[in-house]
Amino acid sequence: MSTATTQSSLQTALSQELKRELMLTRRMLERVPTEQFSWQPHTKSMKLGTLASHMANLVGFLEMSLQGPETDMAVLKMPDSPTTTDEVLRRFDINAENIHKALAGVDDATFHALWTMRRGEQVIMSVPRATVARTLVLNHLIHHRGQLSVYLRLLDIPVPAIYGGSADEAPVR
Repeated sequence: MSTATTQSSLQTALSQELKRELMLTRRMLERVPTEQFSWQPHTKSMKLGTLASHMANLVGFLEMSLQGPETDMAVLKMPDSPTTTDEVLRRFDINAENIHKALAGVDDATFHALWTMRRGEQVIMSVPRATVARTLVLNHLIHHRGQLSVYLRLLDIPVPAIYGGSADEAPVR
């Protein structure tokens, strides 16, 4: 297999997986009721609105990692937290669109190059961008989507099908 084929297939595979996971996540975020943003299942748990906002924002980490070799969180201006479901969905959609645009020009070498997240002089992590894509974005998003499905169930809000059916609806095809 040629290097060009390998590079193309890595980017293509990630883009396809990301597209599906983002679609499934958006379906979940659509169910979050604005009037329940301050609800939390336990005092140690995130509030519903905080969790939804976090999910909408963490999608942007892959794009952030593709903008240069490092990001200093101490100087990064984070946007205000969304206060409504519509704002969460707008933020999520913008970040999702930006990820797909950023991924369009990525090659294998870029995925394997290190990206460093720091806060001033403190290095929080230094990992290949492929690890950012898989762990910091996809796995992290899937983890919080699982949390959100529990929150929705506890609030008696129908949980959408994800990787098969749910008690509330048939599987996504």
